[in-house]
Amino acid sequence: MPGDYPPCAGQAVSGGHNDSVTTGSAARGGSLLWRAGSRVGKLLASSALAGPLLGLSAHAGPAAASKAGLSVSTVEVMQLAMFVGVMGAALVSAIFLIRERARTSAQNVELRARLADVNAALQRSEALLNLRGQRVVVWASENKKPELVGILPVESGAPEDRAAFLAFGRWLMPRSAAALENAVAGLREKAKPFDLVLESQAGAPLEVHGRKGAAHVVVRFVSLSETQRSEARLKIENQRLAADYDTMVGLLNALSMPAWLRMANGRLKWVNRAYAKAVEAENAEAAVRDGKEFLGSQARDAIAAQHKSHAVFEQALSTVIEGDRRMFAVTDFAGADGSAGLACDTSAIETIRNEYERTVRSHADTLDQLNTAVAIFDTDEKLRFFNQAFQKLWGLDSGFLHSAPDNALLLDRLRSEGKIAEQPEWRRWKESLLGAYRAVESQEHWWHLPDGKTIRVVANPQPKGGVTWVFENLTEKMDLESRYQTAVRVQGETLDNLAEGVAVFGPDGRLRLSNPAFAALWGLDADGAKPNVHVSTIRDLCDRRAADSPWRGFVAAITGFDDERRDRHGQTELNNGTVLRYAMIPLPNGQVMMTFVDVTDSVNVERALKDKNEALEKSDQLKNEFVQHVSYELRSPLTNIIGFTELLSLPSTGPLSQKQREYVEHVGSSSSVLLTIVNDILDLATVDAGIMELDISEVHVDRTIAAAAELVSERLEEHAIRLKVDAATAPKTFHGDETRIRQILYNLLSNAANYAPEASTITLACRSLAEGVEFSVHDDGPGMPPDLLDSVFRRFEPRTNGGRRRGAGLGLSIVKSFVELHGGSVRIETGKDMGTTVICAFPDTPSGIRAAAE
Repeated sequence: MPGDYPPCAGQAVSGGHNDSVTTGSAARGGSLLWRAGSRVGKLLASSALAGPLLGLSAHAGPAAASKAGLSVSTVEVMQLAMFVGVMGAALVSAIFLIRERARTSAQNVELRARLADVNAALQRSEALLNLRGQRVVVWASENKKPELVGILPVESGAPEDRAAFLAFGRWLMPRSAAALENAVAGLREKAKPFDLVLESQAGAPLEVHGRKGAAHVVVRFVSLSETQRSEARLKIENQRLAADYDTMVGLLNALSMPAWLRMANGRLKWVNRAYAKAVEAENAEAAVRDGKEFLGSQARDAIAAQHKSHAVFEQALSTVIEGDRRMFAVTDFAGADGSAGLACDTSAIETIRNEYERTVRSHADTLDQLNTAVAIFDTDEKLRFFNQAFQKLWGLDSGFLHSAPDNALLLDRLRSEGKIAEQPEWRRWKESLLGAYRAVESQEHWWHLPDGKTIRVVANPQPKGGVTWVFENLTEKMDLESRYQTAVRVQGETLDNLAEGVAVFGPDGRLRLSNPAFAALWGLDADGAKPNVHVSTIRDLCDRRAADSPWRGFVAAITGFDDERRDRHGQTELNNGTVLRYAMIPLPNGQVMMTFVDVTDSVNVERALKDKNEALEKSDQLKNEFVQHVSYELRSPLTNIIGFTELLSLPSTGPLSQKQREYVEHVGSSSSVLLTIVNDILDLATVDAGIMELDISEVHVDRTIAAAAELVSERLEEHAIRLKVDAATAPKTFHGDETRIRQILYNLLSNAANYAPEASTITLACRSLAEGVEFSVHDDGPGMPPDLLDSVFRRFEPRTNGGRRRGAGLGLSIVKSFVELHGGSVRIETGKDMGTTVICAFPDTPSGIRAAAE
């Protein structure tokens, strides 16, 4: 029933009349219950018991009762009993309902009292929460959408609007908003409570507390009092300083530059990782603990001395890092409680600076060596650099140039001295020229100077301002180009008129140029020898005209690799009997030049000469064989003749008359001379055959000279000729064939004795040379005319020229052959009324057994 339910929360909060309303309602409810109970009893009595009975009696009647075997009195009794039972049940039910209604009424009263208390507490809580200075955000577990209670003061900067307030980043400082977001996320997800002091964008500090209950998550914002605000600002400032410190420490640790903090007593307080690495410490804490210093003691003393007068120390200092000395730009600041320093490695910068300075000097030195004049002007149009070629070109004194004149003044001076041509509008011309300082691209000008020079002027603007002027004297170049063009024309005319065929092929194998002689020699028409014809086409045409054509090799050399591009020379014969001599010469630019000369006549003459030479060689060979054979055949009889002559001269053979003795002596001397001639012929034949070998040994000069003098002593005594030996400067020994050297001296002395006047003197001299030894034999004879010097060493050409004996003409030939076998040389000094001197030079140590001399 409506009267049985407690009032709602809105109805309960109605001021001080709650109790009276509750009591009145309870009284009205009791009377209603009583009336309802009476009605129920009546209804039950009338409906539950009387109804069935009355219905039974009414519908069944006496007949039914009679049929059932019951009397009327019995029926009445039963009806009465049923009525009484029903009435008793109704009475019991009424009593039970009355008691239950009383108990329910008591519970309602108790619930109404509790509800009143809850409403009062809720009103008190809302009153407390609605106080200005705090605001609560509540998240229910079943509803993710938060509820807001309370309000913050306007000076806090917190908006009243719900959505704007929950957007913390709009009204809190960025760092505070980020911290709050993280704290709220941790509270809701992990139930981590927090207490923060935040700062709004208006600068007001706020305390924020976060807690999580069984069913709610609550975050409370509290505005602080002035004292609390001061304390909160200090906390915020401390947080900010701590964050800034962490940031600065992180930055310093990330730097590759060593950094450090020192206490007031100078001891290390903190260093970064770069410092620890530089001092080879395990880590930064170990470097501080062990007191490892980055700078040397002198550098630290210099920093301490500087801090006495200045707080900041800035200087480049050197220290040793990993065994290498490096330069660092050190900045150290001294405060009241210590100092802080930072070192930047400038070794690479110093190296680059030194390299730049060296490059600039080298650049200046290089420009000074150039023949091209160069001048560099800065952004103020002042002359900052010039090379020697510039000074030489314009003939200006160095004092004026080193005074850094501007460009306009320099042009005016050149004009006043007549070194540049006068212009019709000088001012406009000069302004146009100086427009290079405002230009972006390079400018080029041509100046024709009064002295006949042609100058190419290039103005090159510099990226950082200024202009580099380049003055290139092209007078000689233009003259050379003119001469070159003339030379090209002359060479073209010369090639066209050469009898020698010339063809030049490019790296692509195509004909670059050729002269008419080339086409004429190979029988090519105009199309076959025109430019750009490929060498393979020319090869096909030329192969038809020669049985053994060399053009296949030409194609490989012209179109092949560099190792195949080499000089080639050869000769080929065409089908018509023409003989061409060719030469292939690679040119530096990758081209190949080929030349062809018609040598048909020369080849024919050469062939004839070769035939004649072969005939002469055969004749000479027959002569040598004949001479050698005859010499050997004569040597045996001569040996017998000499032997028997010596036997006839012996007393044991028998007495001889005076005439017989003279004849025997004459036969003996003639046989000896003939044997000498035969031996000489054999020696020369051995030399010519190339089979003579020298027996190289140590030759004693004195002994060899004495042996040779003894062999000619009789001839010298016969003509009263005296032999003078001059060996004061001669070496004691040298290396050679002693027998052949003795034979050489004997032939020289014999030759001199043949031409020396009666009672004259022959001089045999020997002296040491830097590279060997020299023998000379001088006689005072008539000397040799110049026409005989060319044939003096020829064989079998005897010369009387006042000589006593006419020999076979082999003496000097043998001398020359034997001396040359030793690697020496022979020369003759003679003249009219000067006598004759034959000089033989021998090396100190012959290189070995040489082949026979020509």
